[in-house]
Amino acid sequence: MAADDKMDDYPYEIDDQLKGFDSSVSTVKNMLDKLMSMPRNELMQKLDPLDQAKLDLMSAYTLNSLFWMYLVTQGINPRDHGVKQELERIRTYMNRVKEITDNKKAARLDKGAAARFLRNAFYDPKEKGSRKKGAAVSNKNSDATPSKRAKKR
Repeated sequence: MAADDKMDDYPYEIDDQLKGFDSSVSTVKNMLDKLMSMPRNELMQKLDPLDQAKLDLMSAYTLNSLFWMYLVTQGINPRDHGVKQELERIRTYMNRVKEITDNKKAARLDKGAAARFLRNAFYDPKEKGSRKKGAAVSNKNSDATPSKRAKKR
């Protein structure tokens, strides 16, 4: 039987879905090959605790998802099985890890840098002493606007 004959054995409407599924399976296989090429203990030693948690959650979620698919192939509704609650529990932990990761990435205010930025933003080279340490603008006419200072000089 030729390869073309095998291609005609299923409805054409699902062709794109089957190609997408095949592509996804290939991607998962490549990732698993990379993951399995190194002993787990060695891999875990190279990761920080947050990445270790991510790897453990990804592994648990993947195994439970595969079990979900197995149940479907056996004609069992996985929504009525305990695997659904397990997937929800893992998702909860994944969301917690995501929150922690997002908090680590959140912008932090560097007070020293902000002070230097403001000091330099208000710096006027015509004013003497305006660059003194700790003073944004130290001039006896500091409350006057630049145009009023120019008139007084």
